[in-house]
Amino acid sequence: MDVRAQVSMVFHLDKCIGCHTCSVACKNVWTDRPGAEYMWWNNVETKPGTGFPRMWEDQEKYRGGWKRTSGNKLQLKSQGKLDGLLKLFYNPNQPGLEDYYEPWTYEYENLFDAQESDDQPTARPVSQITGEEIRINAGPNWDDDLSGSPLYAANDVNFEGLTEDERQQLFEIQRVAFMYLPRICNHCANPSCVASCPSGALYKRGEDGIVLINQDICRGWRACISACPYKKIYYNWVTGKSEKCILCYPRLETGQAPACFHSCVGRIRYLGVLLYDADRIESAMSTSEPLLVEAQRDVICDPNDESVIASARSNGISEEFIDAARKSPVYKYVIEWKLALPLHIEYRTMPMLFYVPPLLPVMGKDGDQPYDHAEDTFFTSLDKSRLSIKYMARLFSAGNETIVTAALKKLMAVRYFKRMQQVGDVQDDKVRRIMREAAVTPEEAEEIYMLTAVPTVNRRYVLPPLQREESIEATCNVQECKGSCGFGNVSGAGRK
Repeated sequence: MDVRAQVSMVFHLDKCIGCHTCSVACKNVWTDRPGAEYMWWNNVETKPGTGFPRMWEDQEKYRGGWKRTSGNKLQLKSQGKLDGLLKLFYNPNQPGLEDYYEPWTYEYENLFDAQESDDQPTARPVSQITGEEIRINAGPNWDDDLSGSPLYAANDVNFEGLTEDERQQLFEIQRVAFMYLPRICNHCANPSCVASCPSGALYKRGEDGIVLINQDICRGWRACISACPYKKIYYNWVTGKSEKCILCYPRLETGQAPACFHSCVGRIRYLGVLLYDADRIESAMSTSEPLLVEAQRDVICDPNDESVIASARSNGISEEFIDAARKSPVYKYVIEWKLALPLHIEYRTMPMLFYVPPLLPVMGKDGDQPYDHAEDTFFTSLDKSRLSIKYMARLFSAGNETIVTAALKKLMAVRYFKRMQQVGDVQDDKVRRIMREAAVTPEEAEEIYMLTAVPTVNRRYVLPPLQREESIEATCNVQECKGSCGFGNVSGAGRK
């Protein structure tokens, strides 16, 4: 047993309102720099939709993540031993600027400095790359709130496997409802980006599992961009280096939540420690797709198990980290309640960011009518979910509908339980039956409700005091240099 510690995350999608405050907070702190204009370390996508960069889930095009060989081993999809060298010079699977968007700003000064005229002055969009006027036809969430449009939602790769009737039904529902999907780097336990780097610049910090890029070592080969199936590594065209989400580790080291967590209006984000057995990652990620979610759960260790604690201590994990793992909200959502699921586990990178899948809204339309709020179907049924179970399973369980259904049934049972308690218009025996079918006890339902609906900040973010694995020479005060910390070289691309 080789127990490691990971600062892990849960995003509760039922609480996301798509306000993009998280994206703006991250942008202001980290990527408001030359060469990083098009980067969104945190972005919020609308589903169904094509995402950012466009069609990032299409691994036939981008070749990200791992594949299982005939010998039940893992191999990078993006490159092998022979073509790895050739792809340093030309990689057909790299996303181009057209797959992201050409960043732009507006001529705001024209609003103040325009000559007197009969026409209203306007702020025209100009490219942040060329400085020329541009016509805007793409952006970081171009699908936003337009998912019902066949121009966008119809290209969602997660429709694969759905029948034509199911697709049409989805489009009907999408006229009134859709879901948001906030994304940051998953800080995977089996990161394909780290494995692909020819320079050895990418690494996973031993003390907390955060995946980082050493800017001094990076040579800008961009193999990591192809290998990351989530397309959460970006190329800075000014510095000639790759960059990615650093989970605001300077904030974590001072006991603060990352900027996107801190600013989240819907309070959808949870942060905590998971302990996992690194010896079992390869075998777990080599299993067949329907079993991948359970295999990942098996790799995550019980922080109350004495053998796990002994192995953690022998690996240098502090008592504070172990204690934080026992109190982790992430452990509760992922292992105890089995409500939070990894995004696209079929990429086999073992992502350590988990999502609680969304139920349908409490108020809404079913066809041309509002929801039937009769007692038997107070919150309607899972069969009438705004997004089909099959579609959700494509996102969160490698197509295994049983796992998604179990999570949604438990969420629905909590709703009925609290409705019975607080309003009293649902019969007790009916609620008990729903809770039995969802395998949830009243005590567990109450705990899920408390952590979901009314958690304090100290319950959402259980942060241990971080310890640095190695001494890092500070070049400037972190607070003074935020926005450029670690990325301050703007002297132009060049090779050493």
